[in-house]
Amino acid sequence: MKIDRIVIYSKDIARLTGKSERRARASMAKLRAWLGKAPGQPVTVQEYCRYAGVSEDEVLRAMANF
Repeated sequence: MKIDRIVIYSKDIARLTGKSERRARASMAKLRAWLGKAPGQPVTVQEYCRYAGVSEDEVLRAMANF
């Protein structure tokens, strides 16, 4: 499995969860607040997985198919 990037975007979250992009952006904002990051700061796949409680391997595998 080739990892192209370490940053996750709201569009990725929408695809992973089946949520709308608007809901995914709201989730991303909550995630940044949980992490103590400022709006616009990048969020890594690892941080998202820790927040969402999902396996990093599963997320990376799914993102490889995007």
